[in-house]
Amino acid sequence: MTDILAIANQKGGVGKTTTAVNLAASLGVLKKRVLLIDLDPQGNATMGSGLQKTDLPYTVADVLMEDAPIEAVIQPTDAGYKIIGANRELSGIELSLFEKTRREYVLKDAIARIASQFDYILIDCAPSLNLLTVNALCAADGVIIPMQCEYYALEGLADLAATVERIRSTLNPALHIRGVVRTLYDPRNTLTKDVSYELEKHFPEQMLKTVIPRNVRLAEAPAHGLPVMFFDKNSRGSLAYLNLAAEVVRQSKQKKAKGKLA
Repeated sequence: MTDILAIANQKGGVGKTTTAVNLAASLGVLKKRVLLIDLDPQGNATMGSGLQKTDLPYTVADVLMEDAPIEAVIQPTDAGYKIIGANRELSGIELSLFEKTRREYVLKDAIARIASQFDYILIDCAPSLNLLTVNALCAADGVIIPMQCEYYALEGLADLAATVERIRSTLNPALHIRGVVRTLYDPRNTLTKDVSYELEKHFPEQMLKTVIPRNVRLAEAPAHGLPVMFFDKNSRGSLAYLNLAAEVVRQSKQKKAKGKLA
């Protein structure tokens, strides 16, 4: 059974795309078949995976507008996972999407045709709640929320949890928060430690154990079009994302075991 996970946060600059790219690569290192879907018009996940977003023959916009079959849009990466890329074309299709009868489920319907080919499908969402993000949340089973431990983190997480609950109650009953991952973590910072403690206190069941550190090599890797483990496999950032991938795989096994018992 394929795990479909949206990587989402309505706030930008929290390590969302970094998490999407490096989790995809780390799951690939663990011998999982992975597809990363870039659903952000900035195309940063595409560039961070080593593809030139301006040179793509097809993008996720072609899938959503049904101008190309999803099978034709999937491309390999040097990091071992496959990707459906994005660029600025994606920002111009939302009005056209609104005219479709199943506008919230266009991505879900497309993914259904190829889901069995992958163990994990990760969707890198835009940092906003638009129809593209709604499509991602309707297609996904779970949401992974990258969260920087800063002053407004608790309020932001509460808002995002409420959004997930609205989608779950109206459009996608299977949707749940798979986990919150703390990113850009600096234990020397008192505020960071205080916010982390508050997150654990208020959202104990949602917090993932893995913490992603603030790391120079992790920040440098996208400029080289590589996930960090293919840029510096011994860096703290690389090891952290491998740990995150292992934690996600353990969750998947527990979820499947519960499903068999039910």
